[in-house]
Amino acid sequence: MGWTIGVDVGGTFTDFYAADSASGAIHVGKTSSTPANPADAILNGLHALCNKHKIPMQEIERISHGTTVGTNALIQRTGSRVALVTTKGFRDLLEIGRQTRPHMYDLQIDHPAPLVDREHRIELNERIGALGEIVNEPTPTEINAAVDAVIASEAEACAVGFLFGFRNPVHEQQFAAALRAKAPHISVSLSSEVQPEFREYERLSTTVLNAYLQPVLGQYIRTLEDGVATIAPNASLGINQSSGGLMSPKRSREFPIRTALSGPAAGAVGAGHAASQTGRHNIITLDMGGTSADVALIRDFKVDLAFNRDVAGFPIRMPCVDVETVGAGGGSIAWFDRDGLIKVGPISAGAVPGPACYHRGGDQPTVTDANLVLGRLSTRGLLDGDMGLDAALSRAAYQPLADQLNFTVEKTAHGVLGIVVANMVRTIRTISVERGHDPRDFVLMPFGGAGPLQARDVAVALGMKEMVIPAAPGIVCAQGLLVSDLKEDFVSSTRFKLDVSNGTVLAGLLEQLNAKAQLWFQSESAPTEGRRVALVVDARYVGQNFELAVPVVAGAQLTSADLPNMQVLHAQFCEVHELAYGYASTESPIEIVNVRLSASARLHVFENRSAASITPPAPIARAQQPVFFDDEHSVATNLYDRSTLLSGQRIHGPAIVEQLDTTTPIYPGDIADVTPDGHLIVTINAEL
Repeated sequence: MGWTIGVDVGGTFTDFYAADSASGAIHVGKTSSTPANPADAILNGLHALCNKHKIPMQEIERISHGTTVGTNALIQRTGSRVALVTTKGFRDLLEIGRQTRPHMYDLQIDHPAPLVDREHRIELNERIGALGEIVNEPTPTEINAAVDAVIASEAEACAVGFLFGFRNPVHEQQFAAALRAKAPHISVSLSSEVQPEFREYERLSTTVLNAYLQPVLGQYIRTLEDGVATIAPNASLGINQSSGGLMSPKRSREFPIRTALSGPAAGAVGAGHAASQTGRHNIITLDMGGTSADVALIRDFKVDLAFNRDVAGFPIRMPCVDVETVGAGGGSIAWFDRDGLIKVGPISAGAVPGPACYHRGGDQPTVTDANLVLGRLSTRGLLDGDMGLDAALSRAAYQPLADQLNFTVEKTAHGVLGIVVANMVRTIRTISVERGHDPRDFVLMPFGGAGPLQARDVAVALGMKEMVIPAAPGIVCAQGLLVSDLKEDFVSSTRFKLDVSNGTVLAGLLEQLNAKAQLWFQSESAPTEGRRVALVVDARYVGQNFELAVPVVAGAQLTSADLPNMQVLHAQFCEVHELAYGYASTESPIEIVNVRLSASARLHVFENRSAASITPPAPIARAQQPVFFDDEHSVATNLYDRSTLLSGQRIHGPAIVEQLDTTTPIYPGDIADVTPDGHLIVTINAEL
């Protein structure tokens, strides 16, 4: 029994959430990120958190980390030099791709250039057949020649992807063994290990991305491991992956591409936990940080997974939390486009120099500056007053825009926030309305440092009546890391029709995948209690080009006896198809193309707190200031310290609730109720 700490690295701040499993004590912390070396902010922040709250370093038993190192390396193209070895005749597959344009109506924009130059794409005369049979086996001479070509390319990493490697990995393994024997310093990624699924382009792209990140993330993880071992010698380190679960540092070095959406995934998991504490089954999240905003849809406390995503313009094929991102954050800069209209983002002031009000050299008008101009942020500053804000600098940054528009500074700032809200509303519609979900049936949950500041206008635009503001909105991603399970996904890419004659095929695949899962549980020393496996099939109507994920069955253990009959599975697929496309055919034949098994082990359990037995006193405001809730008039508004709020208390708008990690405005006519777990449930227009 000891402390567990979640650490989430963002573009502006690095967040910490610490929980003591013995006493139930919880502490949060924030420190400025160090983009040059994110490990510095993590280690320094751990020191500060432990010193401030008297947490003995030797009592830290686990540190869970969400990282943006891989994502940033892809965006900035700062990964390693990569060579690619592929089947003869397929060296140009990376450039041919799917022949779809990234923007249908823009003929000037093209896909990003491949991460492997053509001269470093090496062909091997091998061929595995569609059924896994060996059609053409490469000779030792051919393998050695390809190995020498990789070494001559001076590559730091090598991606190996053969046409039907997912059916039979023997040739990939042969080449990898030869390369490792002759050049052990070169990292190797095999498509049959990274993601053994059909669709050769996505599989090859994912394998190349994995190789591109291996040296970069490997060095970072080792540095972090060494630092953690020095200051917290008894702590194990877990790395969050894009599917919303933790993996070991060793696994993350082997498969760094799994961390591509590490941060947003942690936020979705944390939001699901907060939703369960408030009893809100269906949630739309709005995670707004310093650079971007991520939105996700949660049903029955769980976020959906997607298997095809783009990261920095490159397709990846693997389980990822289904999150959409828009370039709208607290540091997003307002600017005039060539058409004379104001745009906000995606350019961001970031952590350095940051918004103008940070007094770090920034002079561009940002979303944070707009909130300060309108009084929604207090000049007392961020981080409980440790980071002061200069309202005069914000006004100076907005004055040129106001002069050009012939508006007041306040009206200009209000308009900029309106643009940001419109951008986020449009993104939320893509994960709700465009997928058959009515936002009015959901509750909005804003978090991140800037989420609660803009959420109310987003909710109104979508017709939503209620919001849940988590107890520590700016730390939700870090908290999500604490409640994340140890997780691993297994897949068998096997195509067969969904009929009675193939029932034994599905049972056999379940047995194979379950055996792999049990070995993984043992290798990771996963806790016996809290283990869970879930079976999902990717299915489609015969003749369709793309498949849908259909949840089949889940439990602590699965055997063939737990499988539904083919008629039930057919009906399950029709339900998923109806939701996705608005129709389903109960007569058309169905085929399965992938069988997936997700294995997880619970590492930490949070107990929900009970409601207070007595009625608490009315909350006491600590100050008052004028706040613009519209673009014309300010309203005298009470300021509350969230750390002093008690379960059962109610705040009537207008009000501003301040805390370490964010600020929450309560609009006139709205009511905010404090839950036993410290969350705020805001009812919109409750008094109108």
